[in-house]
Amino acid sequence: MKPIGRPALIAALIGPVQSVLGWVIAGALWTGYDPVRQTISDLAANESPVKLIMSSFFVLGGTLTLIASIYARTLAMPGRVALFISAICTYGLTIFPTPLIGYSTMHRIFAITSFVLSAGWPLFAMRFRKDAPWILRPAASIIATVLQAALALWFLSTWTDPNATDVGVWERVVAVSQSLYVSIVIIVVYLRQRRSK
Repeated sequence: MKPIGRPALIAALIGPVQSVLGWVIAGALWTGYDPVRQTISDLAANESPVKLIMSSFFVLGGTLTLIASIYARTLAMPGRVALFISAICTYGLTIFPTPLIGYSTMHRIFAITSFVLSAGWPLFAMRFRKDAPWILRPAASIIATVLQAALALWFLSTWTDPNATDVGVWERVVAVSQSLYVSIVIIVVYLRQRRSK
């Protein structure tokens, strides 16, 4: 199996931190923004006073995922493709922001695709070889996919419910868990490969 490239490791170390920093910084700079009721995407809406800040963090997050998909060569190719498309979708949801009142169909298409692929990539990235790291073996990959998919579906059902009052909380839970899991897989595989050398 090909090794994890150093750029993927760097992207994995930065990814979850920048994800949280983005919405924390942007939310703190917008007086009246409610992170419990409002989505992260609202921070990048055209009417948002912090649109450029949040959009920059979206682009950074998409770029880090793109780097991970290219250089995390130990992952099976379908998993890397899923991460690559998810990264492109992050650019798409940034280019087509959601309005504060109502919604953007294009934004929802890109966002939903990104969330679904970010939940399902472990299944596509799994390895059946006996020398594969445990975190890429079928049991770990299936469990991770089921848990990530359950969280993503819960968020998506909340996001599309006009009466939901905690959509911001669930989006943050999903965003952190998805970003963090990519990082954990890359770091675990990288460290295992270094030890085996």
